Amino acid sequence: MKELVEMFLSYLSAERGLARNTVVAYRDDLGAYLEFIAGQKIDTLSKTSRGEVTAFMLSQKEKGISPNSIARRLAAIKTFYRFLVRERILKNDPTGLIDTPKLWKKVPDTLSTNEVDALLAQPNIREKQGMRDKAILETFYATGMRVSEVCGLKTENVNLEVGFLRCIGKGNKERIIPLGKKAIAAITRYISSSRPRLLKGKECEYLFVSRSGKRISRQSLWKLIKQYARLARIKKPIKPHILRHSFATHLLERGADLRSVQEMLGHSNISTTQIYTHISKDRLKSIHRSFHPRP
Repeated sequence: MKELVEMFLSYLSAERGLARNTVVAYRDDLGAYLEFIAGQKIDTLSKTSRGEVTAFMLSQKEKGISPNSIARRLAAIKTFYRFLVRERILKNDPTGLIDTPKLWKKVPDTLSTNEVDALLAQPNIREKQGMRDKAILETFYATGMRVSEVCGLKTENVNLEVGFLRCIGKGNKERIIPLGKKAIAAITRYISSSRPRLLKGKECEYLFVSRSGKRISRQSLWKLIKQYARLARIKKPIKPHILRHSFATHLLERGADLRSVQEMLGHSNISTTQIYTHISKDRLKSIHRSFHPRP
């Protein structure tokens, strides 16, 4: 069964072009499923039925796994079985009649514009690392890019003269995102002064580099955001995508159309982008309660 999972993961990576982190998530989800059916004394996927899949989902619920994680695991299992049927390894798909549960979409955490300003003001631009960090934070907020996308941003894909960058997102999908004046200024300063000192004569195709002159990691960016949020005395829970969420929310609050924001975020489905409209509505309700004479 593990060999079939590896075949499926190779298909996701090579043919569908899914990102490494996405493939790893599929591996984890399917690994949990295989472990469960092995515990049921089932040694081949052809012996599995709708009952085993349903029992697995119930076992996940009993373990306290979140509804979102359970739904994601079911989606992975369904995609896996469809692949096996299409490749004629299995005759029937036991998940065909199992519906994916409808979940409430959680409104993501965002920062206010004042909190963003405070966060972006924290790096010490007199130091080479602070200069880099300032460019990173400005890029995050100016483009709404994912953490992995900022890590993977190549120097050749940034056009500071025109004020655009080319982003390679999930599934190797490409999108063009504008850069604001402050982000352009921060990146220009970083490239001309800080980056050469970090590289120390080495070469790297990626824009943002670590102190060792290599591509900066996702973990480093995550720590960087948390560090500066703490210095800015931001009390909200800080998550990797908080600047991405803030970017989308602030654009919509100021009248940007949903389709444009969808394109800049790289969402394949506009329903994913629509969640940010709920944040705007919540903010309007809060303003109404605070200032209306009869709230």
